[in-house]
Amino acid sequence: MSDSRTDAVQAHVEALCLERGPGALLPGERELALRCGVSRMTVRHALEHLMARRLVERRHGAGTFVRRPAPAQPLMATSFHEDMRRRGLSASSRLLWWDVIVADLELAGQLEMPGGERVLRVCRVRLADDEPMTLETLHAPCLRVPGLTGADLDGEVSYYDVLASRYGRHIASGKQSVAPVVLALREATLLGVPAGCPALRFVRTSRDEHGEVVERVESVARGDRYLIEVDIIPSARPRGAEQ
Repeated sequence: MSDSRTDAVQAHVEALCLERGPGALLPGERELALRCGVSRMTVRHALEHLMARRLVERRHGAGTFVRRPAPAQPLMATSFHEDMRRRGLSASSRLLWWDVIVADLELAGQLEMPGGERVLRVCRVRLADDEPMTLETLHAPCLRVPGLTGADLDGEVSYYDVLASRYGRHIASGKQSVAPVVLALREATLLGVPAGCPALRFVRTSRDEHGEVVERVESVARGDRYLIEVDIIPSARPRGAEQ
């Protein structure tokens, strides 16, 4: 339950949020207490209310920040780079590791290729305005992207752009599933959030214009940074149904 002092602190911090903008660092509890003439406990309660309203966020060891709006993730065949660009964010990747493996029967079936073929596997952290958003593992059939390495996908490089420019392949369709998960310690550390935070797990298989599978991607996205958008199309009315 809030009181007038807590409400006053909330109003002050909300004004700072509007003034400084998304992602900005806010004053610490001690400074806010001095500014508003209240105790640090009152400030702490006010910040808890603002976190519950998803206006601010705390980062361990860094402070309290104005929360960035969650970018919407449409369920359509677009790249991470394209999704972020449409929202005015700068997309990039940080390469963690890559290797080439021999596909077992399960992976070969997912990629629709013969078993025993080589597969490029790339693990990257995907960033928006240099903030970690997703942890992604890409599997790409070497026979469809010959010569490609993980180093080719570091920095501000889009796999879809490489597919088009180097191999003349364009994403034409795909299938994607989404499920809620809880971040394990390693995943949380790479994404810069506490372990146990909610997240979304995406699994996507995409085909080019020839119908060949050119990627299978498993990614874990921060739950506080993604909003899923789905277009709703009404089903056709049965003939004779009332208007």
